[in-house]
Parts: sequence; C-alpha cells; structure tokens
Amino acid sequence: MIIAIDGPSGAGKSTIAKLLAKEFGIDYIDTGAMYRAVALKVMGAGTDTSDADALGALLDGTDVDFAGGQVLLDSEDVSGQIRTPEVSMEASRVSAIPAVRKKLVALQREMGVRKSVVMDGRDIGSNVFPGAEHKFFITASPEVRAERRRKELAGKGENASFEEVLADIRKRDWDDSHRALNPLVKTDDAVEIGTDTLGIEAVLGAIKKYLQ
Repeated sequence: MIIAIDGPSGAGKSTIAKLLAKEFGIDYIDTGAMYRAVALKVMGAGTDTSDADALGALLDGTDVDFAGGQVLLDSEDVSGQIRTPEVSMEASRVSAIPAVRKKLVALQREMGVRKSVVMDGRDIGSNVFPGAEHKFFITASPEVRAERRRKELAGKGENASFEEVLADIRKRDWDDSHRALNPLVKTDDAVEIGTDTLGIEAVLGAIKKYLQ
C-alpha cells in the first residue's frame, strides 16, 4: 500500500503522514527531509550546483535514510540541522536540479517497491508514484502556514518575524509550483483537504474515512 500526500510547505503533511504511518503500522518517508538533507550537504561542502561533475560526485557519495524517527545523512542524524529557514530555501533550490531529483526519486521508489509506505512531498502523487492507490493534497493559506512555522522556530529559540517567515513561505510556494521539473501540483485523483480551520485529529479522521 502506498499513501501519497502532497501539498505546500507548512500545511501539516508531515504530521499527518507520521500519524497515519503509526496508525497503519507502515513506514513514513519524509521526502522533504531528503531534499533538505541534500541541501545541507551542498551548503556544507560549498559545492557549485552548476558544476555537473562536482554535483554528481557529491550525490554519488550521498545516502539518505530514516531510522527511529531520525533523518540520517550519510549515517549521521541531521534531524535538527535541516529545519532552519536557510536550509529550507536551499532545499527548494536544489530540488529543482534534475540530478538531485533523479537521485532521490530513485531512492523513494525503491522504498515504495519493497514495503508499504506513507510518503509526503511535492510530487509524490504526480511523479514518484502516479499509480498510488491513495492520494491526498493537504493545503492551507500562506498566512496560517507562516504562523505555524514562526511558532515552531520560536520553540527552538529562533526568533523570526511573521513577515519574514511569510515571505519565505510565499517564495517557496512560487519556486515549488513554477519549477520546470515536477512542480507542486494537485493531481485530478487526489483528495484535497484544507487545514486552515481543521485540527490534526479532524484531518486524520477525514483521511482514514477515505481509506476505509
């Protein structure tokens, strides 16, 4: 069974996907975290992403995996490091690079072939698993998503203004939905669920209803 959950940044995809995976006893694959991990490695290595040979070498030596709720980049837990605004913006940029997408989509498909998964991202239902049995598109207004993100950052001791976070959200939305390669889209066969006024339990209940 493959449950594909797509939607813009901050809509609640990851939270819902994790709960669904736990509910059904299957693995949760956070594809956004995979792109963030690659972005973190690119930033740390100072790799020029326009240099095909340098980028190829970096990707060849890159492994992204999940274990015990941790995001592992080359066997190192980078769960906390990949959630900064800087990495978020870089992830949006590197995710538009064909070589990066090819590498990570291959890893994602491999996971979905060998086991049941809940996978969330930007192009799961449209590109990674277009034949997925269950597709959902989770969304919310930019303002609601920005406030959620601001509170999340504040909880980590990072003080970002609402205006700054909103600007980042809007830029990422534009980048994700207008990139030439596999942009963020809602497929015709995906069930759309808005989370502006719905709590986590309500969204989870709605999805479980469709799955049953």
